[in-house]
Amino acid sequence: MAAPPRVRRPRSIREDAFNLPNLLTMLRIVLIPLVLYFLAQGTPRSNFWAMVVYIVSAATDFLDGYLARKRGLISVLGKFLDPLADKLLVMGTLVFMVYLDRLPLWGAVAVIVILGRELTVTALRTIAMSEGVVIAARQGGKEKTALQMVAILLLIMQHRYTLDFFFFSLSADLTEVGVTVLYLSLIFALTSGGEYFALFVEAVEAKEHRLREEDAEASSVADAEGAGEPTTDAPAAEPSADTST
Repeated sequence: MAAPPRVRRPRSIREDAFNLPNLLTMLRIVLIPLVLYFLAQGTPRSNFWAMVVYIVSAATDFLDGYLARKRGLISVLGKFLDPLADKLLVMGTLVFMVYLDRLPLWGAVAVIVILGRELTVTALRTIAMSEGVVIAARQGGKEKTALQMVAILLLIMQHRYTLDFFFFSLSADLTEVGVTVLYLSLIFALTSGGEYFALFVEAVEAKEHRLREEDAEASSVADAEGAGEPTTDAPAAEPSADTST
């Protein structure tokens, strides 16, 4: 006789906090001040180390999700911490670069718009969750995040570099290239933000429509039950006088 399948015991928040994927996510948050510290130095050497730490932080974003899916360690805490760590890493670095005056005026405006988009989407998803509606991440949002991370890497390096290709040399100002990529990510941020808003409206309207149908069905059932109940007791029938055969 086969043994009954073992039921996995629900994990507590404390247990989830110490699994490997969530530890990697928390490491990403801890590394953010280190990135900002190296950025504040402003030297080519410190920029290099800021880039290294930032790459390690970004790598944990891929690794924690991969391990959580592979080992079956997806948790409520992880669903909360992972997007929070992403936003703190990206927006914290961009805002600090504005403070260090590493971005031009329109670059600072782009950062403000991106920050407003992140707050708006987070608010929409929170409201949707409170209504029992889940809005999944969109492909445009993932592409936006990838472009922002590339832009930040270029902006961290900051200085003009000369690339030697044996037959010719190419001089590139990574700040200008990074700002251009940041502007490109702004397009994806706005379009994906519009998608999130449309999904939010659609999901809330679908829920309201479903609730109206359930209320209408419940009312019809109640009316049918009420119509089937006798209002007064009917008199007992007398025996028939007809004796014909």
